[in-house]
Amino acid sequence: MDKAETEAIRQILTGNRDAYRVLMERNFHSVYRIAFRITGNEADAEEVAQEAFLRAYNKLPSFRQDSAFSTWITRIAMNTAINLVERRNRDLSYHAPRIADEPSTDGGTVTVAATNAHSPESVLLDGEAASLRRAALDTLTPMERTAFTLRHMEDMPISEIAAALNVPANSAKQAVFRAVGKLRRSLAPLAGGVQ
Repeated sequence: MDKAETEAIRQILTGNRDAYRVLMERNFHSVYRIAFRITGNEADAEEVAQEAFLRAYNKLPSFRQDSAFSTWITRIAMNTAINLVERRNRDLSYHAPRIADEPSTDGGTVTVAATNAHSPESVLLDGEAASLRRAALDTLTPMERTAFTLRHMEDMPISEIAAALNVPANSAKQAVFRAVGKLRRSLAPLAGGVQ
């Protein structure tokens, strides 16, 4: 852990709450990005990032400082995001905003922007491809989705993924491997392959 983070943690623990800003400024973007990749939703990612930083702040006295703060906050954010995704999957009353021609004033609907640059066929095919990708990602367990996201979207090494997920490196490798296999099988029709 670098000196600035160590000093910020020391100041926070001695009562200077404003020093937490240093830790947030250094890590918020990466925490948000990982949360977004896991949840697939900007509002959920914002909620996860805020919750993760709040949890980290409340548990800072128990932080052992044998790893970097970024690793610790990443693990908290991933667990928070995974829990949110699992909760949303169980909650049948959770629905995305309804699409409408005109946005409502109460925020209950969203409008899909019209694009004249693309033909209706390409817009339809792009939408179908995006839908297939989302469906393929939904087939992954939260552990597989997180491991895949960190490895192939965030370019994290297996050792950091294992530390963040609190599993052995071999388990992290296996989660990535299973995720890639499932995604290949799910997306074979999209790539022109055989199922």
